[in-house]
Formats: sequence, structure tokens, C-alpha cells
Amino acid sequence: MGDPRRLKKKFRKPKHPFQKERIIEELEFIGKYGLRNKREYWKSRTKLANWRNIARQSRSLTKEKAIEVQRELISKLDRLGIIGSEAEFEDVLLLTVEDVLKRRLQTLVYEKGFASTIYQARQLITHGHIQVAGKKINAPSYIVKRVEEDLIDFAPNSPLSKAKETQTKSEA
Repeated sequence: MGDPRRLKKKFRKPKHPFQKERIIEELEFIGKYGLRNKREYWKSRTKLANWRNIARQSRSLTKEKAIEVQRELISKLDRLGIIGSEAEFEDVLLLTVEDVLKRRLQTLVYEKGFASTIYQARQLITHGHIQVAGKKINAPSYIVKRVEEDLIDFAPNSPLSKAKETQTKSEA
């Protein structure tokens, strides 16, 4: 029967394991976005490839079906905040891995100033100090939806939230 937790891999490895340019590019993304390993980068790249594949395949469908699939894909990417609400279908094909990595919880925690480094943001998330819309999230790779972006905050039982409260009281 097998282990039900891991049905299939969520990423595709590169076809050529030793390409200097690709390895350097991967390492730059790992450093810039604080990824744990290349597998996290590959997952984001595969997720983007799947969306772009849906976009490409929708062009070969009938007119009505293609419009429905394209509208559904654009609305999904808009909800995730990867593309804007006024984006057109061609914009889906122009997306990059960086657009996906910018929507990770780890990146947004760092950009909002809750952490001084991207690596500290990862640590705060895994240790349970961050919540999104009232739910404690401990996965740095969580893709934050557009409506949840303003709801990122410290968890109420976290000592960091108490430190933030005392800091805001002293400033007032």
C-alpha cells in the first residue's frame, strides 16, 4: 500500500546536473530568498512551469473552453498575488521564478520588517512566532494570498509580540 504522505515529488530536477551558469543562478536565488536547499528552488520553478504549461495548452483548446481555463488561471494567480488584477493572459507566460519566490511567507516577513535578515525570518516562522490571518503557520514556503498579506503578524503567545507591544507603547 505504501506511505500515504508522499505520493509523488513536487519538483523536477535539472536534466544536466553540472552546468556552471545554472548552479550559480540557483545559488544566487538561495542566498537572496533564504532557501534551505536547491530543492525549494526547484519546487518553485516546477510550480511556475506547471502554470505556464496550463497557459500554453489552453491555446489548443476550443475558444470557449480556452477562455474559461485562461480566466480561471488568471484569477488563481491574482488571488495568490503573483500577477495583478489587470493582467492579461500573455503575462502568465512572462512570469519568472522570482515572482513566485516573492510571495513566500519567509520573503514577506522579511520585507515587512519583522526580521532583520531573510534567515531570521525563516527561523521566526519555523519556531512558531508568525501567524497569518490568525493561524500560526510554520512553513516558510507558504504562498501568501493577496488578501492575507496585510494579516501577517506575530503570534499572540509569542514573546516577540509582547516585545512589539511594549515598543509601540514606549514610542507613543
